[in-house]
Amino acid sequence: MKFGTKAIHGGLKPDESTGAIMTPIYQTSTYIQDGIGNNRGYEYSRTQNPTRHALEKNIASIENGKHGACFGSGLAAIDCIIKMLNPGDEVISTNDLYGGTFRLFTSIFEKYGIKFHFVGMNDTSAVKAEVNARTKLIWVETPTNPMMNLVDIEAMADVAKSAGALLAVDNTFATPYLQNPLDLGADLVMHSVTKYLGGHSDVVMGALVTSDDIIAKEIYRIQNSSGAVTAPMDCFLVLRGIKTLHLRMDCHCSNGERVAKYLASHPKVDKVYWPGFEDHPNHDIALKQMRGFGGMISFSLIGDRLDDAHEVVSKTKVFALAESLGGVESLIGHPATMTHGAIPKEERIKIGISDSLIRLSVGVEDIEDIIDDLKQALA
Repeated sequence: MKFGTKAIHGGLKPDESTGAIMTPIYQTSTYIQDGIGNNRGYEYSRTQNPTRHALEKNIASIENGKHGACFGSGLAAIDCIIKMLNPGDEVISTNDLYGGTFRLFTSIFEKYGIKFHFVGMNDTSAVKAEVNARTKLIWVETPTNPMMNLVDIEAMADVAKSAGALLAVDNTFATPYLQNPLDLGADLVMHSVTKYLGGHSDVVMGALVTSDDIIAKEIYRIQNSSGAVTAPMDCFLVLRGIKTLHLRMDCHCSNGERVAKYLASHPKVDKVYWPGFEDHPNHDIALKQMRGFGGMISFSLIGDRLDDAHEVVSKTKVFALAESLGGVESLIGHPATMTHGAIPKEERIKIGISDSLIRLSVGVEDIEDIIDDLKQALA
């Protein structure tokens, strides 16, 4: 089954009771039982809900996985993965990652005795150097947020397998349409469903996908025990959003390429970070494991002045100044003071998040309007 067909039909079937072609919103907390210990597959909506169950199967289908689990946010999904570990375990993570993930690792889980190593994953040898007997998880973002670095998932899978560790990949930026980490050897895939999968900036949600039955059993145990589940209405909205994921991503990719090339030629722009450029670090990795380069772009300004960046982000009219990404509308943000404000400045500078760095989530508006907006904001 091709991707577009899976996005619309994967893991789904019409409602058996009515024939409704769209999955109903089962807005219920509990379910009638036919007798003690005799239910119809559902007992309580924290444990399982038919609308959520349909979405979990659909997301698993488009990620080429067997098991899916949805949570109240992307961070709640990551929280579930780290709860699989024990005090004394160690995690190797990319040093260029979403600020909320960094905050979760360092301010929540470090105090429970889990140690995190943050390394540049462009170089596989740097990851191997951190591996020891206590390494239980390798955490990858690719492309990374916000520097758009590429990590070789197959190479990381080999490292994780040799160490007897799990490999988890945050696939939010690429989406299942452009990249499938499970096919490349990952054990777990995480999505901030809030972003491209939902696609319309009206839901906060996270998801995990795996093909390993043992890992899936542990995910569902933690999901039920911790209770960080998502609501039926939100699941319905994401089911609707995924049906057009392939169409939206084609437009995000096309518009993103036009914007990246425009910015690269602008006299006030210093550097443009977009995986589609041949001189982008690890561009060859993007060609190997991705089917397109996406709609996420970061760029810095000549002179690297904070005030200049603030002026640009405050002048756009099509691009909205806001957190998040992946919606149909174009968004602009300033990582140093917004999405990555939780990362200490000295750490930000080391990985390239300068004061003038601006991140774009290029939407699906008409490309002429998008570029005209950037032109006037940079003028």
